[in-house]
Parts: sequence; structure tokens; C-alpha cells
Amino acid sequence: MKVSVRGLGFAVPFLAALGLATSANAAFVQGPAGEAFYTPPSPLPAGGQGDLVSWRAATVNLGAGAPAVRAYNVMYRSTDAKGASKLVTGTVMVPTTGFSGARPVVSYAPGTAGLGPQCAPSKQLAAGGWYEKTNVVAALKKGWAVATTDYAGYTKGTRPTYLDGSSEGRNVLDIVKAASQVPGSGLVANTKVGVWGYSQGGQAAGFAGELKSTYAPAVNLVGVAAGGVPGDFQRTARNLDGKPGAAFLLAGVLGLYEQYPELIPFDLVVNDAGRAASDAARGMCVFKALNEYGGTNINDFTNGDVDLEAIMSIASVKEALDKQKLGTRTVPVPVYQYHGQADEFIPLDQAHDLKKAWCARGVKVKFDLYKSEHIVTQTQAGTYATNWLDTRFKNQAIQSNCNTAPTPPSTAVSNAQNDLLFGLDKWILSGNIYLDRMSSRLTLPAGSTFSGLANITTGSLSSPANGIFVPDFNGTVNLGIQVGVRVGVQQAAAWTGTSTLDDNGVVRLAGTVPAIVRIKTLKLGVITLGANCRTKFPVQIPLLLRGERRGHRRGPAHVEPDGLDPGVRGLRRLRPAAERAGLGPEQPVHVHADAAAAGRVLSGLRPQVPLRPSLGAAAAG
Repeated sequence: MKVSVRGLGFAVPFLAALGLATSANAAFVQGPAGEAFYTPPSPLPAGGQGDLVSWRAATVNLGAGAPAVRAYNVMYRSTDAKGASKLVTGTVMVPTTGFSGARPVVSYAPGTAGLGPQCAPSKQLAAGGWYEKTNVVAALKKGWAVATTDYAGYTKGTRPTYLDGSSEGRNVLDIVKAASQVPGSGLVANTKVGVWGYSQGGQAAGFAGELKSTYAPAVNLVGVAAGGVPGDFQRTARNLDGKPGAAFLLAGVLGLYEQYPELIPFDLVVNDAGRAASDAARGMCVFKALNEYGGTNINDFTNGDVDLEAIMSIASVKEALDKQKLGTRTVPVPVYQYHGQADEFIPLDQAHDLKKAWCARGVKVKFDLYKSEHIVTQTQAGTYATNWLDTRFKNQAIQSNCNTAPTPPSTAVSNAQNDLLFGLDKWILSGNIYLDRMSSRLTLPAGSTFSGLANITTGSLSSPANGIFVPDFNGTVNLGIQVGVRVGVQQAAAWTGTSTLDDNGVVRLAGTVPAIVRIKTLKLGVITLGANCRTKFPVQIPLLLRGERRGHRRGPAHVEPDGLDPGVRGLRRLRPAAERAGLGPEQPVHVHADAAAAGRVLSGLRPQVPLRPSLGAAAAG
């Protein structure tokens, strides 16, 4: 859905009289259309920390099913880690539906967008390609306003201070005040605020929580949801160097150099290849950079082959890196922290250590572990993070698990080539089997799973011979009368397929699973008869998966005609069809088997189409 709001044309003094401008010193202008909005107005209006500088009506493309919103681009005042004044851009979205009482605000801290000016989340929201929009939509559906910062570095003539947590946290807090000053937003400065972010956004959310009391005491913060948090830069850097996520490390070096040029001896260390890579990376968005620089080592870009450990041992560099460590201060509100157990980019152990550090300082932390890797977990956790924030806005009791369990083991997968791998370990399989001749539908039971390995680097997808598991289950079929049956579904052989991750962060997996379907018993009233009917040849079941959970699309799929034993004519064709289901921290992704007859199959039916459900919109960085 594309939504927009036209400029209301009210005079600022009139709005101030209505109490909609919340700072006595705030003065702001309506910004221009197009790219010119990202050039600061001259002269700058007067104002202080968090005050609105300029605003304009915006169009945001949130996809099908998104609620109608009034949307605004904003430019506002913030500060960096050294206290220097900075101008920051972002987007404010307010549902058009009413809300009882003061409407809460979620300050959404974006994950890595990329260093190029075209990568700013505000621009990606307008284009419809932002990989985190599903989380934004989930918050908007609750009736909350969402304010999402671009972070500093996307106004004309500036560069992002990527992964400088202190700057990011300030940007996340300050947009709340700016949002309340937007003419017509209906937001108030003292409303309840929740901060939410994942990956880079999880770092920013954590810093916002730690800085709140001293930097923005007026913000009515009630909870922080932070996932995939790189709370320890040095440990995270070691996990990125030479690995699939090396692009994050390159961008992190450039971001910290932008903030701390006096501490990072960039020009002394970097060689010609490093300068070329740096110049190129500054123009790329995240997934292009991932594909371009995955597997590179820092010493590929340094004079004298100086490696990561040597660079991090430089006293001034260590000073800059130590500033990025979370857990050294308390967070005055409860925290929902979550992480993927198979996270290949951000180490699980350092995230769990952050939980323990916050808990030791008296922070009430709820820590959830998801089974998947970094990119997938971002979307899987969306429902749970949203529901947790809902409890905070409603002032309901929350659970903490500060006193539970040692650090869980990581299940991240890797190979000698340092390919980007997604381990699919017992992901939930849900769907239906349709028996055309019997006009019957059988629903796959709870506990149905599939396992496999997606190699994004090589574009392959593979599964062992036992990758699909479906427990025997009971159902009912139509044989003129309703008859109870006991059904078994068994994978017949190993299967392969394809996997891709495009420059917009969309994961696509496709494979074909050979399966035998059996009807083991028939039940007529109180009488149970052994049937032992099965398909003579494996049924070819396509699995088609697309990585935007709420942005599913449809396309053709085909089940090959299957040979059947005599006496099983009622099972002439099988048609699994996808049905969406909920998510959960332990088995969070529902993968839907969906296949249907194409027109050339002798049924006379029109071709059917599969639902392409989520593997999780990519949220790297």
C-alpha cells in the first residue's frame, strides 16, 4: 500500500497555540520535494536537541495489507558521540485510525541499510524496497506511530557514522521529540515510547536505552526491544573478518573513522586496494556490499598485510572500539533481547554476555533464542517483539529470565570456502494435502518439519534423504461417506534446489521434494481396517519460499502425475496447499509445502498457484 499526506498549510504560530509544537524554542520549515529535502535549509531555523528543522508530507510504500497512514519525512537536530550538533533525517508514520488516549510511538532503529546516500531508510520506504518494513507494518497495525531515523550521515555532504552506538542511540531518542512537532501528526512529546531495533538497530536500541536517563530524560521510554545485538565490537569483528559478513566490518571501519578520525589511523594503514574498496562501499547498499565483499580479510586492504588483531591492538583504535561496548551502563526500563542461535554474523556468546551484564545491573531482561541465522531471525521475531512492546504500552507485567541457563551453544554453519550458508534445522512444515478424487483435505500435523542447507554463495539448496519429517496423523476422507484414515508421508530421496539473496534482501528458496503418501488404515465406525495404500511413484512436491513474510506473491507450480497401486484410485492426484501459521521462538518459521496441478495435467482444472511464505526479510548488519 502506498500512503501519503498532503501539506496542511497551517501556520506554525497557529499550531503552537494548539499545543502541537512542543518546544518553546522550536522553529521549523516545510521542506522541499525530491532530493533537495536532504540539503539543510539555509539559514537553519533556531532550535535545540531533538527539535524539528524541516518536514514534508511523504509517500511510503509498505506493501499490501499495510494500514493507511499519514507519513512525513523529517529533518531534526541531534548530537554525535562527542556532543557535536548534527542534522538527521527520518520518517514518521501515524495510522489514520483513531487511538484512545495518547498514541504510543515506536522509535524504530534500522538495521544496516548501506553507506550510499540512496540507501537511507526514508528513501527505501518511499521506493518500497526496505527489508524491515514488515516490522514497521506490525507496529502500525497496533495503532502505534512509528518514527524511524536514517541516522546521521544521509544529509548532503555528510557520511554515516555507521556502528558508532553512542551517535545512533542519540538519533533514535531525538526523533521522538521531532515527531511530536510535525504539524498534523497528533503526537505528543510525553507519550509512551518503545525503542525497537535489530542488528545495527539492536546496537542503536541498546545505546538508546543506556543513554536515556542522562541524554533524554524527558522521553517517556517504557521498553527496549533489541535483537541480533553486536554488543562487543571486537568479538563481532573477529567473527566477520574473512567471513560472509566481511562487508559489515568494512563499513564499520569506515563509520568509526568518520566519527573518530583522530583515533583511527585510516590513511596510514589502508593500501590502494583498501582505498578503492572504501570508495566503492560508500556508494553501496547493504546486500550489494555483502555480495561484493563477503569473505574478504582486513589484511587484503592494509599496508604490509597488517591483520585485524594488530589493528585492534593499536591503543587509539582500541579506545574507539571500547566506546562501542554495551552493558557498561544500566537501562532504566525492561529489555526484550533476542538472537538467532545459528547467527553467522553476530556471535551468540557476546549477545548472551550482554544479557548477563544488563541483568547484573538490575535490568529486567527477557532473552529469547530463535533457531535461525541472522538474516532470517529479523523477521521471525517480529511478532514477539511487537507483542512484548504491547505489554509495555499497556503497563502489564512482563517476565524476565535473567536467572536462567548458561550461554547456549551456537549452531551457525560454515564451510572451508566461507560461503554464506543458511542452515535449515527442523523448520516447521505446515500445509494441507488435497485428495481431488475424494474432495478431501488432510492437514499436516504438528511436528512436521524440514531440514536442509541453503548456500547463498553458490545458489544451491540441499536436503538429506530424511530432511522432511511428517508424523503419521489422522484425517477424514470422503468415500461417499466420511471415513477416518491414518496417513503417512515420507520423503523418498534426497532433494536439491536453488537459493538466492538479491540486492533488496529478499531470500528465495526453491526445491522439489519426492514423497510417498500412504493411507495405512481406514476406520468405519468402531471398525478399523488395514489399508496400506500408497502412491506407487513419489509425488514431486515443490517448496517455494520467498523471504518477505507478509509480502508473499503467487506463481505457477506443478505436481507431476503419480503412478498408484491398483485399488488406490481415489488418491489419483495430490495437491498440498500452503496455509500461513503463527511463529514461535523455538520453531519460529512456518515453511509451507505448496504444489498444484498445472494445466497440462489431465484434470481439466485451471493451474493453481503457490503461496510464497516467509523465510524472513533480510536484516543484515
